[in-house]
Amino acid sequence: MSTRIEVPRWMQLVGLPLLLVLAWIVASAAAHVVFLFVVAALVALLLDPLVRGLQKVRLPRGLSVALVYLSFAVALGLVILAVTTAVVGQTTTAANRFNAYFTHARAPSGQTSADSDVDRLQRWLNTHHLQSVKVQKRGHRLVRQIRQRDVGKYTHKIVTFVEGAAISIGKTLFSVVLLFVVSVYMLLDMQRLGRVVDRRFPPRPGEQPLLMSIERSLAAYVRGQAALSLIIGASAGVGLWVLAALGLLPHGQQYALLFGAWVAVTEIIPYLGPWLGAVPAVIYALVVHPISALWVVLLFLAIHQVEGHIVVPNVMGSALRLHPLLVIFGLAAGAELYGLPGALIALPLLAVGRAIWEFFADRITLEPWSGEEPVPVELVEPRTLEKK
Repeated sequence: MSTRIEVPRWMQLVGLPLLLVLAWIVASAAAHVVFLFVVAALVALLLDPLVRGLQKVRLPRGLSVALVYLSFAVALGLVILAVTTAVVGQTTTAANRFNAYFTHARAPSGQTSADSDVDRLQRWLNTHHLQSVKVQKRGHRLVRQIRQRDVGKYTHKIVTFVEGAAISIGKTLFSVVLLFVVSVYMLLDMQRLGRVVDRRFPPRPGEQPLLMSIERSLAAYVRGQAALSLIIGASAGVGLWVLAALGLLPHGQQYALLFGAWVAVTEIIPYLGPWLGAVPAVIYALVVHPISALWVVLLFLAIHQVEGHIVVPNVMGSALRLHPLLVIFGLAAGAELYGLPGALIALPLLAVGRAIWEFFADRITLEPWSGEEPVPVELVEPRTLEKK
């Protein structure tokens, strides 16, 4: 028979409010440590099924944990290195071309590419009976002003900023080692913790143990996130291909699949992910032609709006069996409490919370506040009454 907990009236009136206030004070004072351990616990619960799978082939649990983390660390390091190298390289190339567009004169005209485009625009207006629109003089003045402000200085700052961001990412990854150390200890003791919980709260017939239910909820979150990444990545790839087919993004067909895959990867990051996903495509558009970047920005702006208001609430709500409004509230509350990292773990925590609620919903009862004891009623069969 499963354990049932009854919370007495004095605990409901005094103990629970005091416990909640104390927990809030401690969590606020040690917010970073609490966040670290919460993330470590989520990582351990996510990786525990992989460790159990390796144990089925008769590998010791310690060796299984080491293999899982080693594979995870190598894959993550390779992805970060490849992405950082590509972003820095493409940003440098785009900055150099942007600088040359405004400053480097071309033979034999002696004009920069920007001045040539201004003259070309004025000729197009003249040939289409729009001579009244005078853009040549103002366009050359604008190009001259940009050139006098030293475009190279600003583009150099952009490159420096991107390189500094790459270094900061490396330092952050080094600090994350502590998180993985904590999660390793948790993962090594996961089976022992599961046995302790099952002894105290044994699962009913046909019911899964608590830790198994939590792991399945997190697996549902991973499946929902994968579906979300696939939808948004495919939308970005198809959108870029359509822009290229319409001539708005020259040669974009060659990179539409690559850009779509990058968008799918960055979709894991709430709020910031869609904008990070747009960076390579926008840089490419700037390198090809600055006007193409405008169309790419508009495309990703539309994708971001649809994603935030329609796709995420419905896809993740279906995967986690939560109402879309609760998904939106969880993301917003996580971002408000702990910024981007809080938003990143908000949905996994909602998944864990739902699993815990379903497990304990009928195991914990509150002592009734009525002072009268319930009167036992004995049911008597009709045949007994007839015999009497």
